Amino acid sequence: MITSMKVRIEPNNKQNSKLFQSAGTARWAYNWTLSKQEENYKNGGKFLSDRVLRKELTKLKHTEELRWLNNYSNNITKQAVKDCCNSYKKFFDGLSNKPKFKSRRKSKLSFYQDTEKIKFTETHVRLEKVGWVKLSEHTRIPTNSKYSNPRVSFDGVHWYVSVGIELNQTPVELIDKSIGIDVGVKDLAICSHKEEPYKNINKTKKVKKLEKKLRRLQRKVSIKYEKNKEGRSYVKTGNIIKLEKSIRKLHKRLDNIRTDYRHKITTEIVKAKPSRIVMESLNISGMLKNKHLSKSAQQQSLYEFKTMIKYKAERYRIEFVEADKWYPSSKTCSKCGYVKPKLSLSERTFVCECCGTIIDRDRNASINLSRYKVS
Repeated sequence: MITSMKVRIEPNNKQNSKLFQSAGTARWAYNWTLSKQEENYKNGGKFLSDRVLRKELTKLKHTEELRWLNNYSNNITKQAVKDCCNSYKKFFDGLSNKPKFKSRRKSKLSFYQDTEKIKFTETHVRLEKVGWVKLSEHTRIPTNSKYSNPRVSFDGVHWYVSVGIELNQTPVELIDKSIGIDVGVKDLAICSHKEEPYKNINKTKKVKKLEKKLRRLQRKVSIKYEKNKEGRSYVKTGNIIKLEKSIRKLHKRLDNIRTDYRHKITTEIVKAKPSRIVMESLNISGMLKNKHLSKSAQQQSLYEFKTMIKYKAERYRIEFVEADKWYPSSKTCSKCGYVKPKLSLSERTFVCECCGTIIDRDRNASINLSRYKVS
């Protein structure tokens, strides 16, 4: 099984500049490929393979105009061309939306590294045309392994290197138990094997305090923009740049707190070693359309929670089941099996009209999910 590992790197000023330039080179190559594909499509030509475009780009590197590309690893441009061609192909196959040109301001900064040329020690990583760069976490990535799809990316605050590593799966003895997981906005997860629910991290004092600080900084920077407005354009002063950096750091800190919490919960569930985990199908797009729930649903990152459970279950060889979208887990009594015809969202306690059972609505749903049978 291949698992992805991501570690923060600490480049010096010279290396930092080189990383930004390399990411810009990848963005340029992606946009160049996309413009070539679109021009070819308008002229009625067939899909251009990445091999054809890479050959053309190699020839262009000898011209005076694009000689600067030789200062950067050719693997960066090669992979950017491949990525764009794959995106364009997926669009025509109906698997994704039409690829867009990458913006200098808004697009994510990232680039590829060759699997043979990237090297790791306990404390450093060697990046092609950049040199040896310090790792924030020592001995995290194995030094004598075969790496797949190495990427270097920037999140607005820090640079990271990520690689895929083959893991040797050791057989784990599982217990004959099925765990049902009901996720939501009030609590993150309610599990059938556990009485207490996993609370919503966004309701804690720590997160609320950081969100309050974030709102204040955003108001502050907005006022500064209005004060420095010249006609229709806004002037970005040194103080605005400092404030925006603080805002990015605060966003990253909040994201780290939430991601860490999801990792801890999913690991705890999987380490219970059940033979099966059942989760309800989530209509995330529908929840995001609801103006009362959209922000809370977005902060909970329920899709990411499901993804974490799924790949961790696969690592332990636990069967992962996603219940049918129309399965009435909340409406069914977990004691007698009676299905209620109607159950409003405001009813947080399930009261059975048949046997008189009174139980928390979400806990009732998690018990029913644990008994779910695939038809």
